[in-house]
Amino acid sequence: MAEPGVDKKKRVVVIGGGVAGSLLCKTLQKHRHFDFTLIDSKEYFEVTWARLRSMVEPSFAKRSVINHHEYLQGASIITSDANGIEDNEVSTTEGRLISYDYLVIATGHMGSKCVTKPEKLREYEADNEKIKSSESILIIGGGPTGVELAAEIAVDFPTKKVKLVHKGSRLLEFIDEKGSKKVLDWLTLKKVEVILGQSVDLTSSSDDGTYKTSEGETIMADCYFKCTSDPIGSSWLKETSLKDSLNDSGRLMVDANFRVKGFENIFAIGDITDVAELKQGYLAQKHALVVAKNLELLINGSDGGNMVKYTPGSPTAIVSLGRREALLQVWCVTSIGRVPGMLKSKDLFVGKTRKQLGLKP
Repeated sequence: MAEPGVDKKKRVVVIGGGVAGSLLCKTLQKHRHFDFTLIDSKEYFEVTWARLRSMVEPSFAKRSVINHHEYLQGASIITSDANGIEDNEVSTTEGRLISYDYLVIATGHMGSKCVTKPEKLREYEADNEKIKSSESILIIGGGPTGVELAAEIAVDFPTKKVKLVHKGSRLLEFIDEKGSKKVLDWLTLKKVEVILGQSVDLTSSSDDGTYKTSEGETIMADCYFKCTSDPIGSSWLKETSLKDSLNDSGRLMVDANFRVKGFENIFAIGDITDVAELKQGYLAQKHALVVAKNLELLINGSDGGNMVKYTPGSPTAIVSLGRREALLQVWCVTSIGRVPGMLKSKDLFVGKTRKQLGLKP
């Protein structure tokens, strides 16, 4: 029971402990006016753009996979999937009901089934063993994940035969054609075979490592990695009071303050939003900081008129190409090689991200 004359802390529930949700929770923890709960399907936060490095160097994941309790000491953390939102309450698959004054949804994309950090580290060990024991490797998908994995393997295991198959007409279709061509040339120089305009039918694979493409081409590989986009983590919302706030792509429609369409006390941040910009980690972190500020304003008595508005990020992209090189595109200017690699490729911003969470780099 609150003491006389002392306002009761407002209850904030954050669903999703990814790039956006983790930073939001860390920021909320600094403010004494909030009583927050994090609901996440896993016990850890992962620096997602470091995943490909962890596959070729599993020890790298010891810094990039972080238990929520490491950076949110003493916080209320529930390891479960959320499965309902009604009447200012969130329900979980384990049968709990958590009340809120403000709700923030940050479920991003569906990802790994691993629940604990040890499980995730073992998954990277298994991926690494698969790479090391294979002479030929098939990568399906030519977006940033597929390109970065192909580059990591080509740099760390230069004798491996790597084939990358992409259904699009060019790699990294979110950047301009010049940048795509530069990356294609870089991979070709590293002896990565790139097949464009085709997909792979995984149901046609056989025990001898034979795969068929959509054009009937046969590919031989000892193993494969599927690097296409994961589904948006919003399917569960279709059965909640937020079902009418989803657009045709399954993203939550938000205003400039990140409030979900039709609700005054529900926010959404990160990849699950319909904000018209590239879905990138550093932009999701900006979403988190805007919502943290807006929650503070509301809890301090604002009527919402002075809330911070978000301006979509400029079209900037940086794609790591192994340990030392990268492609950087800012507006229409594209650069590739060691200079942009100095910005990202060595540590993949892991130290910076850990520092944001109050941890040693």
